[in-house]
Amino acid sequence: MLRMVDSLVNSGRPGTNPEAAEPSGRAAPVRRRMSTAEREKHIVEGAIAFFSEHGFDAQMRELASAIGVTHTLVYHYFPTKQALVDRVYLEVFEGRWKPEWETLLDDRSILVQDKLVRFYVDYARTVLTREFVRILIFSGLTDRSITGRFFDMLGDRLFPRLVRETRRHRGSASRARPTAREHELLMGLHGGIFYGGMRAFVYGRAIHPDMDRLDDETLIADRVRSYLDASLALEPAGAAVPKPARKKA
Repeated sequence: MLRMVDSLVNSGRPGTNPEAAEPSGRAAPVRRRMSTAEREKHIVEGAIAFFSEHGFDAQMRELASAIGVTHTLVYHYFPTKQALVDRVYLEVFEGRWKPEWETLLDDRSILVQDKLVRFYVDYARTVLTREFVRILIFSGLTDRSITGRFFDMLGDRLFPRLVRETRRHRGSASRARPTAREHELLMGLHGGIFYGGMRAFVYGRAIHPDMDRLDDETLIADRVRSYLDASLALEPAGAAVPKPARKKA
């Protein structure tokens, strides 16, 4: 991957000779200078590719070399490595969040099972990419600055909605804090869908020889249905635990 990144950007490095690749007698095409916004975008896209392949332990000089710019130029746009990591988070994670997912989950006219399937199909299609999965894993193995922010966002914008809809499916209107069983059952659903990306982009394993889509609606519907069926066995959320009967004297 590193060689691929280099090959894509080396042609723009200072000191290269674009005429060397041109047939004899033909002038090399004039390269248009990048605007400030284009150069910044070039650095961010290169950083996303680099971090997803090598993680966050590499030095900025190595990253700059892979992108095909000087590390001084990188620091001109991003004064610290953390500033660049923060921008990668905004692009890869927060930038992929769709407000319409919240609208879908809040729509009471749609059956719970149908809306969860629709949400997770689009969620898988949107986030289960090589860059998203590998950067999240690398962050979890280092300073967790990206994983912490991402899970805080899920805890604010997604998980409460999923708990509410799961309770509605089993006839509960409770707004109590999720029980341990509710929480772990939901993590099994959400984590199981993400695990498809782990298998593909971390372990290098196919889901199944006959299945090459991580957003396959049938597989996701199976997971959602199993999750909702299991949720029916949970005690009513927030229900009082019955006190043991007092023994008669």
